[in-house]
Amino acid sequence: MESDEQTETSAPPPESRLASFWTGLSVAILLSGLLLFGWLQFTVPRLDRVEQPGRALALMIGREMEMEEAVARASLWERWLYEWTISDSAHEKALAIDWYEELAEYSRDPREKFRLAILEAEDGRLDVVRQQSEDWRARPAPFASFARLLAAGYLDAKLEPAQKPALQAELAALLPEGWFYDRLSFRLAERAGDRTFLAAADRERGGRDEFLMGRVRGLVAFELGGLLLGALALTVALRRRRDPASLQVGSAPIPPLWRGKVGAVVLVRGGAVGTLFLFGWLSFGTDDVLLRALAIPMTNLPLLILAQQHLFAGTGRGFMQSVGFRPGPSGWSRLAVVVPAVLVVGFVGEWGLGLVADALNQSSHWTEWFDGDLVWGGGAVLLVSLLEYVVFAPVFEELVFRGLLFATFRRKFGWGLSAVLSAAIFAVAHGYGVLGFVSVLLSGVLWAWAYEKTGSLLPGMIAHALNNLMVCLTVMWLLR
Repeated sequence: MESDEQTETSAPPPESRLASFWTGLSVAILLSGLLLFGWLQFTVPRLDRVEQPGRALALMIGREMEMEEAVARASLWERWLYEWTISDSAHEKALAIDWYEELAEYSRDPREKFRLAILEAEDGRLDVVRQQSEDWRARPAPFASFARLLAAGYLDAKLEPAQKPALQAELAALLPEGWFYDRLSFRLAERAGDRTFLAAADRERGGRDEFLMGRVRGLVAFELGGLLLGALALTVALRRRRDPASLQVGSAPIPPLWRGKVGAVVLVRGGAVGTLFLFGWLSFGTDDVLLRALAIPMTNLPLLILAQQHLFAGTGRGFMQSVGFRPGPSGWSRLAVVVPAVLVVGFVGEWGLGLVADALNQSSHWTEWFDGDLVWGGGAVLLVSLLEYVVFAPVFEELVFRGLLFATFRRKFGWGLSAVLSAAIFAVAHGYGVLGFVSVLLSGVLWAWAYEKTGSLLPGMIAHALNNLMVCLTVMWLLR
């Protein structure tokens, strides 16, 4: 009897058993979601994640090649500046061929193989093009036409002027417009000695080059202006580093006032509910503009509501003070220093990562950053996309990954390990490749450092928003 009584009193109360059940179920839901996410990342081809990948890559590579041609006409210092701030032309051309090889294997449209051959010919890989052309000669249309056009444009010594009109019409039927059409048309005209066509093409190219160089100069000037402003802000911040209070924007306590175990339970349960919301959203489809606009808030609000009830409310400080959303007397002026400083450190980190990637001949896949809605979307779709990237993503991601996840880790670990762990989870959630993962990881660590040093999520949140805005504007400015 005594042992029975002992067992009965040592058993957890019903509420505790129920709480353990819901937490365990939440863990199971989160793990299932993670496994499904990982399975999709490894099994779904990257080109399936982009609507109309052939159209998208043709636009992207065509615009990239047009920009390279425009920059080639610029002065030496402008070419150097372009390569250091935007891209390395030799590396980009090799990447373009790799991506078109992938698309040609993936697509059922034979014209992708034709575009690849034109790209290889323009890169001087004539042996490859000659072999491809010979293989296509014996095949039915359109491959025989591909072979004939490639030979006339790149392989034959000369083209009779009388042959050009028929070949030009044949090319127009296969590739109605775009850089690939323009380049092969130009080559046909060169070999046929069509000076009238060449003069008209050169005038058209000059106007296009001037237009594109205007955009490139605007983009480079914007980046350099931001870099200069950030460098000045960073200098001020470094001079104040001996006085930690000089960088304080808000009064968020780090480590936070809640217990680490309670924070972990809230994260698990809120994350599980958000995962169920996400699955529900995906089941309804992602084409509806209103559903898209609500996706990020709806998947994150359950976690934030739980955090308010079980973490922030119990501290006696409330939500706004707990994450530093109420800057102190000098908080706004300090914010004006910290944000540009954080941005310039992030920019230098991205630039250094790009140099390392070029040295190792590595790159992010183009599908990771191309967004058809930013390039082709109408007004409503474009507005929703910008709202997602520039407002909802920075606000909710910083609240969850820095305000809750990083803060909860800080109850157990130092800021460095907590920043890396939370940033690694943040990077995994984006589903990028190796370079994308490292880039997001570095950003997450930087924004966690900003939260630690300033006592506010505002610097990281604003830097996050401006970083996303810059990416969106670059895609729109160069491709839209």
